[in-house]
Amino acid sequence: MIILDGEHVELSTPYGPMRTHILRPASPGRYPAILLYSEIFQATAPIRRTAAMLAGHGYIVAIPEIYHEFVPAGEVFPYDQAGSDRGNDLKYRKEVASYDADARAVIDHFLARPDCNGKIGAMGICLGGHLAWRAAFNPEVLGTVCFYATDLHKASLGAGMKDDSLARTADIKGEMFMVWGRQDPHVPLEGRTIIQAKLNEVGTRMSWIEVNGAHAFLRDEGLRYDPDLAHSMMGLVFNFFHRRLSDGDHQA
Repeated sequence: MIILDGEHVELSTPYGPMRTHILRPASPGRYPAILLYSEIFQATAPIRRTAAMLAGHGYIVAIPEIYHEFVPAGEVFPYDQAGSDRGNDLKYRKEVASYDADARAVIDHFLARPDCNGKIGAMGICLGGHLAWRAAFNPEVLGTVCFYATDLHKASLGAGMKDDSLARTADIKGEMFMVWGRQDPHVPLEGRTIIQAKLNEVGTRMSWIEVNGAHAFLRDEGLRYDPDLAHSMMGLVFNFFHRRLSDGDHQA
């Protein structure tokens, strides 16, 4: 059994301080680390539960508050229309360079931690899937999991709605694990085809999975949650990170 510790750290970025939630095994030792990106709603309870599952498998997990330059530390948005509107508004107000600086700050924090063994992965959900993709541009990121990454096929992330995420696919040196819901209107078949074609074009090491699920099927809150799909996909995620990052010390 792995008992977890939790803390908050304030990381410095060029765009202001960023509160970051940390979960890790309580046992002494050195562990691999995972940068976990939330949906547009920030570090909600479902995201923290996902982080706890990852940490429980022997990882240091960091959840950065993606809208730190706009809202007070600790704020989350509700899973309703008002929360969705707020999150989407900020998604397109934040500069892409700020998203990238956030990733760099978390990676540097991992590398400076005495309990991190230097092996780093990334994972994200919805908007977070796109941010995890961009985090993979950093050479330290050995493996990345993207759940139904939004805006990727449209190149519309951030202020000005004109990102270079797909154009920089060749900058990804680690392995990708891409998961999509076939009934997700945010990333339709034509969008998925564009993304897959780009990954194949540059020879990215990847696994690609499409399931019969809606957008947000992983989130254990709301009508679109699919427990069976979520359970099976998270099992594959654990296997992926185990293979790419190893167990760390995993002391009892």
